[in-house]
This record gives sequence, C-alpha cells and structure tokens, in this order.
Amino acid sequence: MVVVGNVPSPWGEAAKGICHVKGIPFAAVRLVYDNEALKQWAGQLSGPVAIYDDEVPRSGWAEILMLAERLAPEPALLPLEPEARGRALLLADKFCGHGGLAWNRRLQLVHAGLQKTGGFGERVASYLGNKYGYDAAQSENYALRVRSLLRELGAALREQRRAGPYYLGAKLSATDIYSATCMAMFMPLPESQCAMHPVSRAAFESLDDETLAAIDPLMLEHRDMMYARHLELPLSL
Repeated sequence: MVVVGNVPSPWGEAAKGICHVKGIPFAAVRLVYDNEALKQWAGQLSGPVAIYDDEVPRSGWAEILMLAERLAPEPALLPLEPEARGRALLLADKFCGHGGLAWNRRLQLVHAGLQKTGGFGERVASYLGNKYGYDAAQSENYALRVRSLLRELGAALREQRRAGPYYLGAKLSATDIYSATCMAMFMPLPESQCAMHPVSRAAFESLDDETLAAIDPLMLEHRDMMYARHLELPLSL
C-alpha cells in the first residue's frame, strides 16, 4: 500500500486502520513524488493506493474498504442490513469523499497557506491546490462546507449516543475509523502518539474561531476512544 509519509493523512491512516482492525498484513511503501517507477507501479503519484496481486490498484476510500471487506469479512466494517449499510456509507462519504469534510478541509488549509494566514506552507499549498482543484473564488465555500459538515457529523454521532459510542450505535463500522482519522486535520493526536514535524503540526492545527466552534467535543472524545480500543498507537508516519 502506497502511503503518504510524515503527516497523518486521513485517507492513509484510515486505510491502515482498516487493515489493523481486520488483521490484514500489508507492506507500506512511502510515496515519493518524483519516482517514475512508483507511478508506473501504482498508476499514480498519490496515496493511499492499495495493490493486491495483479488486480487494478485501488485509491478511492470506498474501493480500499471493499477490498478489505472481501479479504477479511470479519470483523465486518459495513453492516449487511441495507439501511444501516447505506447510512454507514453515506456518513463515510461525508468524511472522505470528493467534496466531503477532509476534502474541503484540505482546500481550506491550501487557501490559508496561499494567503499566508496559516495552513500549509506556500510550496505545499500550491502543489495541493493545483492537484485538487483549488479555486480562490470558492475559498469561503470551502470554509462553510467544513463547518457545515462538522456540525452535521457531530450531530449524527451525538444522536446515536444512547445506543452506543459509535456512529451506528453499539456496532463499530468503517465510519468510526474515518471520523477518528479525519480529526487529525483539525487537532492531531499529541506528539507522543503522533510524532510530526512542527511545521506540519502547525499547518494541521490552523483553525479560525468559527471552524473551532463547529467541532463537537464528542468527536474528539470518539477519536480518543477509537485509538484506545481499536486503532494502533503510536502512529507510524
């Protein structure tokens, strides 16, 4: 599996977390952006990319999840019951899909970096902005979408609280892994659990007051529970 190094990428950490929960062994290959051989092998210069036998490389969050479900059906991270399965996938897409929370947060940090108000360094911001379709005219929409999704997802978690600690109540699902890893883009785990370069940590922690106010503390409590019960610590970046 090709993974981004040195930062807790929500997509990469989720893919690693899914493998950890399911007990699927994998070899991590660090993404090197100027490695043509890696590009030919993985079909792209991005991460995560899961490569299994001679099958087509998989880079989308859902593709990687479905591969993991196939390789290790238990413990299942998607319910079989159609309504619960649909809800898990919908919430997962709100976290990791195109236009979802992590996607818009990345563009929010790109904008902050290009405006020199925080976020990614200018060089990284320029690269990511070009790669993921940053549009300065949409900068406020990125921020509004981040805040809206934080409120919506926090409410979804709180709504299930009486039934259990997970997004589907009493049962762990992939959604819980995506939520836990996405929180790194707002408040990374402490240095003892997630060693990061100070510049990268400062970038991920860039928060305006409105975005900070939109984060339900329950989402951070849920993240800590997930790492305590299900995910591997310390993170290996």
